[in-house]
Amino acid sequence: MSTSSPEAVKKLLENMQTDLRSLSMECKKKFPPVKEAAESGIVKIKTIAARNSDILATLKENSSEVVQPFLMGCGTKEPKITQLCLAAIQRLMSHEVVSEAAAGNIINMLWQLMENGLEELKLLQTVLVLLTTNTVVHDQVLSKAIVLCFRLHFTKDNITNNTAAATVRQVVTVVFERMVAEDERFKDIVDQPPPVQGNTNRRSVSTLRPSAKDAYMLFQDLCQLVNADAPYWLVGMTEMTRTFGLELLESVLNDFPRVFLQHQEFSFLLKERVCPLVIKLFSPNIKFRQGNSSAASPAPVEKPYFPICMRLLRVVSVLIKHFYSLLVTECEIFLSLLVKFLDGEKPQWLRAVAVESVHRLCVQPHLLRSFCLSYDMKQHSTKVFRDIVNALGSFIQSLFIVLNTGNPAATNTSTGGSGAQGAAQGAAQGGLGAGGQGGSLTTQAAFEYRGTWIPLMTVSVQGSAKATYLEMLDKVEPPSIPEGYAMSVAFSALLDLVRGITSMIERALAKEEEEAVRREANPDQNTQLEPGAHLVWEEMVSACWCGLLAALSLLLDASTDETATESILKAELNVAALCGRLGLVTPRDAFITAICKASLPPHYALTVLSSNTANLNKAYSIQGQSVQIISSSSESHQQVVAVGQPLSVQPQGTVVLTAKNIQCMRTLLNLAHCHGVVLGTSWQLVLATLQHLVWILGLKPGVGGALKPGRAVEGPSTVLTTAVMTDLPVISNILSRLFESSQYLDDVSLHHLINALCSLSLEAVEMAYGNNKEPSLFAVAKLLETGLVNMDRIEILWRPLTGHLLEVCQHPNARMREWGAEAVTSLIKAGLAYKHNPPLAQNQRLQLLLLNPLKELSNVLHADIRQKQLESVLQILQSQGDSLGPGWPLVLGVIGAIRNDQGESLIRTAFQCLQLVVTDFLPTMPCAGLQIVVDVAGSFGLQNQELNISLTSIGLLWNISDYFFQRGEAITQELEREEAALQKQAQEKGEPLNRPFHPAPPFDCLWLCLYAKLGQLCVDPRPAVRKSAGQTMFSTIAAHGTLLQQPTWHIVVWKVLFHLLDCVRKSSTTADKEKIESGGGNILIHHSRDTAEKQWAETWVLTLAGVARIFNTRRYLLQQLGDYFKAWEVLLDHIQSAALSKNSEVSLAALKSFQEILQIATPVKDSAMPNDALAAMGAPVLIDPLSAPGPGRPLLRSDSMLERLTSYNCAELQAPPPGEESALEDAALWWSAWNTWYRTGTDSTRPPSGGTGTDRPSFVPSQPFLTALVQIFPALYQHIKTGFSMEDLRKLGVILHGAVSIPISSDASPFILPSYTEAVLTSLQEAVLTALDVLQKAICVGPENLQVMYPAIFEQLLLFVEFSCKPPQYGKMETKHVANAKYNQIQLFTPAEWVALNYVPFAERSLEVVVDLYHKTACHKAVINEKVLQNIIKTLRMPLGLKYGCPSESTWKLAVSSLLKVLSTGLPVARQHASSRKFDTMWPELANAFKDFLFTKSTPPDNVSIQEFQKNEAIDVEVVQLISTEILPFAIFIPKDFVGQIMAMLNKGSIHSQSSSFTEAEVDVRMREEFSKVCFETLLQFSFSNKVSTPQEGYISRMALSVLLKRSQDVLRRYVDDERLSGRCPLPRQQVTEIIFVLKAISTLMDSLKKTQPENVDGTTWAQVIALYPTLVECITCSSSEVSSALKEAMGPFKDFMQPPVSRVPNGES
Repeated sequence: MSTSSPEAVKKLLENMQTDLRSLSMECKKKFPPVKEAAESGIVKIKTIAARNSDILATLKENSSEVVQPFLMGCGTKEPKITQLCLAAIQRLMSHEVVSEAAAGNIINMLWQLMENGLEELKLLQTVLVLLTTNTVVHDQVLSKAIVLCFRLHFTKDNITNNTAAATVRQVVTVVFERMVAEDERFKDIVDQPPPVQGNTNRRSVSTLRPSAKDAYMLFQDLCQLVNADAPYWLVGMTEMTRTFGLELLESVLNDFPRVFLQHQEFSFLLKERVCPLVIKLFSPNIKFRQGNSSAASPAPVEKPYFPICMRLLRVVSVLIKHFYSLLVTECEIFLSLLVKFLDGEKPQWLRAVAVESVHRLCVQPHLLRSFCLSYDMKQHSTKVFRDIVNALGSFIQSLFIVLNTGNPAATNTSTGGSGAQGAAQGAAQGGLGAGGQGGSLTTQAAFEYRGTWIPLMTVSVQGSAKATYLEMLDKVEPPSIPEGYAMSVAFSALLDLVRGITSMIERALAKEEEEAVRREANPDQNTQLEPGAHLVWEEMVSACWCGLLAALSLLLDASTDETATESILKAELNVAALCGRLGLVTPRDAFITAICKASLPPHYALTVLSSNTANLNKAYSIQGQSVQIISSSSESHQQVVAVGQPLSVQPQGTVVLTAKNIQCMRTLLNLAHCHGVVLGTSWQLVLATLQHLVWILGLKPGVGGALKPGRAVEGPSTVLTTAVMTDLPVISNILSRLFESSQYLDDVSLHHLINALCSLSLEAVEMAYGNNKEPSLFAVAKLLETGLVNMDRIEILWRPLTGHLLEVCQHPNARMREWGAEAVTSLIKAGLAYKHNPPLAQNQRLQLLLLNPLKELSNVLHADIRQKQLESVLQILQSQGDSLGPGWPLVLGVIGAIRNDQGESLIRTAFQCLQLVVTDFLPTMPCAGLQIVVDVAGSFGLQNQELNISLTSIGLLWNISDYFFQRGEAITQELEREEAALQKQAQEKGEPLNRPFHPAPPFDCLWLCLYAKLGQLCVDPRPAVRKSAGQTMFSTIAAHGTLLQQPTWHIVVWKVLFHLLDCVRKSSTTADKEKIESGGGNILIHHSRDTAEKQWAETWVLTLAGVARIFNTRRYLLQQLGDYFKAWEVLLDHIQSAALSKNSEVSLAALKSFQEILQIATPVKDSAMPNDALAAMGAPVLIDPLSAPGPGRPLLRSDSMLERLTSYNCAELQAPPPGEESALEDAALWWSAWNTWYRTGTDSTRPPSGGTGTDRPSFVPSQPFLTALVQIFPALYQHIKTGFSMEDLRKLGVILHGAVSIPISSDASPFILPSYTEAVLTSLQEAVLTALDVLQKAICVGPENLQVMYPAIFEQLLLFVEFSCKPPQYGKMETKHVANAKYNQIQLFTPAEWVALNYVPFAERSLEVVVDLYHKTACHKAVINEKVLQNIIKTLRMPLGLKYGCPSESTWKLAVSSLLKVLSTGLPVARQHASSRKFDTMWPELANAFKDFLFTKSTPPDNVSIQEFQKNEAIDVEVVQLISTEILPFAIFIPKDFVGQIMAMLNKGSIHSQSSSFTEAEVDVRMREEFSKVCFETLLQFSFSNKVSTPQEGYISRMALSVLLKRSQDVLRRYVDDERLSGRCPLPRQQVTEIIFVLKAISTLMDSLKKTQPENVDGTTWAQVIALYPTLVECITCSSSEVSSALKEAMGPFKDFMQPPVSRVPNGES
């Protein structure tokens, strides 16, 4: 109910009347005046109530009168009455019906009561009501009321004192509240601020309003009173205490700061009165030193007084808090004093309250910021903020270092502490279990350092400075401070300070960032940031970090409580992060170093940290006192959780990790995780520390770089408690997350992280040198992890990252290398697999960047790294092969970077990659890479570690060539596009285009590279490789050569094919002839390949055949090249040198090639496709030497590739029309070939000079070789016949003769000669005859001028005919006759014999040819002129003369028949040309031939059968018949001598010539009776020829006859004589036979004479015939019946002579 409501007013009136009545009643007896006043007062009230509508206002106007009775009542000093009156007055006051005058009266009355000591509490109550309910009391009245309260405060009564004190406080508050209310009322009226007055007139307050004036006067007097001066306004004060005064001052300052800030007068009071006062009162505390004896200083020093000191500090706190801006200078003094109070020399209680005051400041970060701005940042000012923080630090240190000796409690505790420490150390040494107990000794949270144990109390809630001793306003004596209190407050203060500053600055920074973002969003809004804000923050941090670090490090070291440790770490972490954000590197690093050190075991040698500390130590002195940052003495109370090995070069003992180390480690992780962005270069510290911790804990990197618990080699030295075991996965996880979070770092921070990891890794690398200890892989693993999570911006860190890892890959320590390689390859694979934006396919630079390290790995020599590299290449190919694009050259470079010293497995892996590329990826590869593929495949062929790989790689080259062939057009287009681009670039730079085989088009270059590679492989040291490469090369050229452009063929021929031939020739001729025992392992080598020379021979064969085949199949193409003739010459030169090789395989093959290039015919124009698969594959078509063209066989021709190709798509290869030029050119080519053939033949058939017999000749060409050589001639001759001259023919003859003369080795003869008895020609002989046959046929159909060659051919053939009797000699070699060769015995050690061939069949065949040829050519001029017939006869004389002496019986028989045939043809010709005398020399030759044959000196062999003999005789008879038919009838054309010789021969034949060796039984057969008979008959026939046309002929006949008769006479006579002498003995058989023959001859003669015209017979002949008769008669006595019968026949015809004698004519003639 409101005091002004009608009900309240009514109640008030009633109550007043009641009060007055009561008063009247009480005073009735003793105090009548009072009674009357009371009664009149009742009337007055009633009147007012009746008359006035506004009763309260009227009451207030009349309040003096209304109050009067009560005042009088109080004046009675009767307690009862006084109480009643005071109550009534209070009721009036509460209804605010007291006027100013009345109030004055009331105060005066109360004053009297006070002086009388009555109703003190009631008085206080009344004053309070009066002043609080209204504002009527002012100025002096007010001051009197206040003084009244003060005086009551100093009574003897405790209750009164306290009540009065409370009242004074309330009243003081009221006074100021009134002023505030007044200000509020007038706040809208703007006053002109009064001119600043000088401080001369203290009482000049005229400018103030009433309430303000009261407040001013009151505050001024309070200052006076505290300063023990007389008050100006509070008149009547009798006494006053400073403590109470200070409390009042503090409350006013604290409660009404605005009054002082808004009113100049009050500000003036603050500056002029309060501050000097405070400073003056502080002086005893400042001067006092604890423990100083009074004797030390002359004047006794006033001791500090706790109540005043504590209140002063409270006032100072308020002043600083509220009026700092007014009192900058004064505050500087206060703060400096405050800092001094923390000194160790001050009393404990003083330090405690000082610390509490400092704590109050520490929770006000904005205030601290102001300090920094006002002092620390001013040039000549005290560094107040820094001093505060340093003082706190020193204070905390001093608590540990100096425990006051004067404080017995402290001493005891310290000993107790050290005792506990001793126990704990003992426990720690006892092992982990005891360590656990050691930990449990300190159940209370505490700090312990070097034996000083200080418990930790909970002093205040974080962020508020709730003081304990500053609130002890009732204590007069200094309280005893419990141990640890000061420490706890200081600890809280530090933490609050850090928390406040960091959160304030962080908030401001956050706001700034928001602003920046907003500004970016709309740049036109220009919001101004507070300038210099950063400077203040930086200054604040710079000022406080040293002190903070010193204190926090010490506390961290000393802390035994996990929560406390956590707080300290959090503080350090926050400061570090803040420094990072502000870019203050030194403090940031210092805090991080502190955390790092705390994470590691004590005294752990870690260079990064120690060097860092050394730099920092300079900054660490606080007030001249050097601060030890960390000194590890506090380990005693720590629970040991792990024992491990330190990471160091020298193996040391174990180190111990405590729970606190792990806690610090987690903070470190937290720091790195949350504040990585600001760590910058400190990453180095953080990571180095983590690396060592990880090492001690035994975490090892696993897949992807994550660390997993697991100790590999260190063994038993690592012990982990279960506590830490459960922690490990968490730590490991945080570690991984830490590096994962690197994806949120900005680029610069990321670089810092990478650099730190790299340098850390470098240290690990250094450490791992020279010892085989397990290296620390932390850094490498984390580089990998960091790389993997930052794939999206991999470019910025790729180079430093991989650059370092590549160095690691070269490390001698295998584990280190392995991880380096793992990291590099994982990163590359991840990088290629990552979905970049833009994708890699469009970002060529990035792709090459990613692949580059893979290439760099090729420079590493360690096999394990290369293995890893190649495995990853394989994986990349399998996963990203399709999208490598421009990266192919790099990848191929890696695959191809093989060396022979690398071992098989590496090469095998690399080769797998290559196979994959060739089988799967050629189509996806840019064509520029194809050449590299060729090179790489080639290099695999050339490596010598693994033969199979070499061979397979040649297969790959074949596959690649197929690919080129199939995709030719596409590749050509792409390459030409690239070429154009390159050409353009080169032109811009002004350089020539640098590309192998440049002028050729790019696609052809690709082929040339392929051929060049194969060419290299063709001269590989390993025969298998050479063989395979050779076959492949020639096959590819054959199969795909059509794709090449014409000019390119020029390069193929000269740079590829001929170059290859040169190399092979060179290698073959210099190859080693040493026998190779076996081909490695247990492979047996065939004897035909058991020397390097033989193996090279095979290569030479292949190569030459291949080149020849290309020349054959591509002839028309090559002929258009311009220097085809030169190429042809070179090829022939190669063929020649190969043919003259001492290796029979090579030489034979060379001839095969020669054959091949000569067997070119114009391509078949039909489209018949050969179905020969082998030929299609390009396999060489070699002609078997034994099946080569013989006399009756057509020449074979290998199907040329060219025919096949021309028959389909390649029109441009069609042969050009044979014009003059091409014919001329062809002729030149063929003559060149003929010269080669001639040189080859000459050199190979020339007999060796020098040594006889025993020396084995250096080299004798083999039969197949010679055969092949000779077989070439017919084909070659077809092309050169038009220009073939006699000289050429002579050359040919020499070669043929030489070839036929060459013997064969006895070990080869069984294969060439079936057996001696079979008369078979060898293929060589057959070939020789074929050659001559070809020639002869050519001459036959050729022009006239060719026929002069006939004689030469005859000459050659006749030479061969001679071989039948006189085998040719090969130089001076000894040859055995073939029949005696010992080729049935295998001779292991003796040199093979040389066997002369059986030349008989050859000679005989030659003879047949001669006969045949002569038959055709007898009439040719040349044949006649050159005396061919004579030569034939001359040659035949030898076998004819030898007859039975010939090596073969057939020879002389053939000779005879041939002679007969030749003569039958030749004699008519000879007769024809008798006149020209061209045949004169022939006749004697012929006569000799007949003579030698018919009367041979050789005897028939003994074993000739009778039948044989008869056959032979028949041959002789044939000869005589020839003479009788062909010669004698034409005697007129024949020289006389010759006829004479013939007659003589016939004569000789007709007289039986016999051999003396016949047995009796055979005589009749052996006497050649038939022959004699024929001779005789012939003789006779021509003797009595009636056609005697010339006297000469008659003469011959007569001569012959007389010889015959004379001979008969002699024989008969001798027989008669012998018969007579022999008596009864029979004569020898042959003599009997002879006589029988003579007798038969006589009878024959008689018959002839009968038949002849008598005029033809000469008289002398008759005389001789008749003279025989007597001799015949004498023979009658012979005893032999045979003789008798013959005699009978002979004597019979004489009857015709038995005529009567005729008478003589006169002239005496008959």
